[in-house]
Amino acid sequence: MNKNDIVTINGRGYDAHTGLPVEKQAAPNDRATKNPVSAAVIHSSVQKSQTLRRRSTKKPVPTSTIPKPVPRSSGRSMDIARSKSISRFAPHPVGKALTTATSPDVADIGPVLHPSVVKAHAKQLAKQATPLVVTPPTAQKIKEEAIATALAKPAPKQKKTSFFRRHTRLINITTGSILLLLIAGFVTYVNLPSLSVRIAAAQAGISATYPDYHPDGYSLNGPVTFSDGKVTMTFAAHTGNRKFTIVQSKSSWDSSALENQISKDSNGQFITTQQQGLTIYTYGGNAAWVNGGILYRIESSSDTVLSGDQIRQIATSM
Repeated sequence: MNKNDIVTINGRGYDAHTGLPVEKQAAPNDRATKNPVSAAVIHSSVQKSQTLRRRSTKKPVPTSTIPKPVPRSSGRSMDIARSKSISRFAPHPVGKALTTATSPDVADIGPVLHPSVVKAHAKQLAKQATPLVVTPPTAQKIKEEAIATALAKPAPKQKKTSFFRRHTRLINITTGSILLLLIAGFVTYVNLPSLSVRIAAAQAGISATYPDYHPDGYSLNGPVTFSDGKVTMTFAAHTGNRKFTIVQSKSSWDSSALENQISKDSNGQFITTQQQGLTIYTYGGNAAWVNGGILYRIESSSDTVLSGDQIRQIATSM
């Protein structure tokens, strides 16, 4: 560095370009110019003992009594006059940059936690701080859980019901109808002869009836025939050729007129019987009587012989 680059102010040198103070460098041959001193000369004289004797030593004076130098205020600038020889200053003052970099007041930026970690720590601290309170479930929640559990379970497989179980009502109605038909058919079958006689009587125009009694082993054989004012029905035995016929016809005769006719037909060989107000005339297995304007006649075949008692029971049952 040339002497022209150094500016001396109050006995101290400064760099003309940067304005920084310049330390005085020692001459390279200063040490060499000093007279060397041998070790023997230094150790030839007896040295005093430097061992510390506490009994005789004085109490050290506290450092607080030593006057401290008054620090210079941070706002006070250096009270020096600017030289006219300084033409310009450095664009970047090195001293200020070094002072800022090495300032103990500025602290380094420490590690920063992630926001999610901070939230997690806050939640954990909140759980530890607040006591755990167990609230009983509400009725609606219990109901919803029960419905969800029921829906989660698989539906049980329904067993196939039989036809009779699936159509019980229909079967009952059908069975009842069949029973009614059977009963009606049986009643019709039992009363069919009397129904036939009534129909024939209506066609013949007389008041014909069906006998409630007929001898054992005999039943109505064939349909009931009719003509104008006359109804005929035939009864036959279950075995053999025995049979008899009952003829009902409209007549104006009385018992006396009938007796005269029977006397002619039987050549006076007849029997007269009184039964329940009826006068019955029997002869040779045949019989006749009059009741309510109707002439009743029983005509037997040659090999059929009805007893008097059977004839009387037929007459009184009509």
